[in-house]
Amino acid sequence: MKIVIANESHVQYAEIICETIKESAKVRGTGIAERTPEYIIKKISTGHAVIATHNDEFAGFCYIEVWSNNEFVVNSGLIVHPDFRNQGLAKEIKKRILDHSKELYPKAKIFGITTGLAVMKINYELGYQPVTFSELTTDEAFWNGCRTCKNFDILTRTERKMCLCTGMLYDPNHEKNIKQHKYDSKVLTRLKKIKQALFLKKNKE
Repeated sequence: MKIVIANESHVQYAEIICETIKESAKVRGTGIAERTPEYIIKKISTGHAVIATHNDEFAGFCYIEVWSNNEFVVNSGLIVHPDFRNQGLAKEIKKRILDHSKELYPKAKIFGITTGLAVMKINYELGYQPVTFSELTTDEAFWNGCRTCKNFDILTRTERKMCLCTGMLYDPNHEKNIKQHKYDSKVLTRLKKIKQALFLKKNKE
């Protein structure tokens, strides 16, 4: 398995990356903001993505977005192809994109939003902390990217205070980020219950 900074030789995988993200959203039944092949190609071509391949087969992907004049960085679009899941690949990709983000933007706060407990677990182990949306970027362009998500109406109705996604932040200036720490199930299980309650409320309306 190769996990590398994506370059123009990986543009050929743009279509399958988008398709894998789309299919994952259907299977999970939760919101994932979709991206176009053109958008993915831009991230690949500018060195703002990490890709995993195995014998030239697409295995996984994640990209970097920059907001608020480089104050915030997002590691977004994490996806692992079904043929390569349950092998710990997602965490390896997340670690590589985190390191790459710190190399490119050493002063930026790095964050992500996700509905997946597995991704929350990975983030937590890498040094991210659960935070409220108010601690994330206020850049309108970032939140507009959520419009393709099926849960965007929740984000709108709560005035961007909460959604089914959980915000997680890696602050390079925070002492807790210096060393990786083990996953504490109590912290994120509570978050999962909150998200489930929101999901049930949304379906009843």
